[in-house]
Amino acid sequence: MSKVEGIKSVDFKITALGHGVVNWNGPTTLTGDGGKTVDNHTLPKLRGYTNLTGKVKEETGYKYKKEATDIDFKKTPLYISQNCIRHHLFRDQAFDIHYATGKNMQNVLASITGLIRGYVVPSTQCKRTSPLLLEDFVDKLGNGNFEQFGQAGERDSSSFFSKTTFGDTKYTSYGSISIEQLQFISLDKKFDRAAMIIKEGQGEKIAQAVQDFVKQLASSNLKPKATFHSNYVRNGTIFEEGENGILLNNDAIQTVVEYTLAMIEELSIRQAKGYMYVDDVLIDYNDSKQMMRIKRDENSISPEHTTDYANYFYAK
Repeated sequence: MSKVEGIKSVDFKITALGHGVVNWNGPTTLTGDGGKTVDNHTLPKLRGYTNLTGKVKEETGYKYKKEATDIDFKKTPLYISQNCIRHHLFRDQAFDIHYATGKNMQNVLASITGLIRGYVVPSTQCKRTSPLLLEDFVDKLGNGNFEQFGQAGERDSSSFFSKTTFGDTKYTSYGSISIEQLQFISLDKKFDRAAMIIKEGQGEKIAQAVQDFVKQLASSNLKPKATFHSNYVRNGTIFEEGENGILLNNDAIQTVVEYTLAMIEELSIRQAKGYMYVDDVLIDYNDSKQMMRIKRDENSISPEHTTDYANYFYAK
């Protein structure tokens, strides 16, 4: 059994800057003035935060709530969820998958959604696992503060509300592109991961459509190719039982990787009276057995693409 050699993943560290909150968590039940429970305070997403003090009223079992100012922004930092990041990263095609059917799946496959974002089409059970892993963007500055607001008009207890807001922010996040998941597109129901259902003789046409799309993204020195075969086998299998599918060559993988990293580098979010933009992306073309080594030792990374990508599949 041959050992898989080459770049197994493209890992990266993201540094992003911003101001204010872009990803709110909504109204949260807390303790207000006079010990009364209130529901008029809005919190952003805070990693590890709970609104409970840990104290319980023995007679009733009531769990006491924290006050709005009882927050340590170093222990429970502000963050932007990876779901929010992915929505804005693929915003151009955010809602397209709602219109996917068995008849137009070729268009989905030959797109950024098909190659990187991933999808599930409930009506057909067609799916593509996203090769892109993204972690939450976690703030390192902790510039949070309490703000009291009042609505115009008659002033009573219901016209006042408060928020936990933020000043300048600096986020750190990590991500990874899996080469195994990127390079192979299954067109077979055998292992319950078909990206689309094809008819006899249709595979070559689908592969050509994917190849044409990737060529549009490629720089002039790359020659991307997508090849269909009726039995692609995963390296290391016992019975060499494979699937119909499409395999991307080294240049096609590099094209999609470069395009994805460019999307991340250009990402910015402006909403909810706040903003965030990516300031720097440090890249590691990881050919080691250590997943996300960029987290542990940035001196050990390979920032340049100098070797071929690992090949996990072969035609049998």
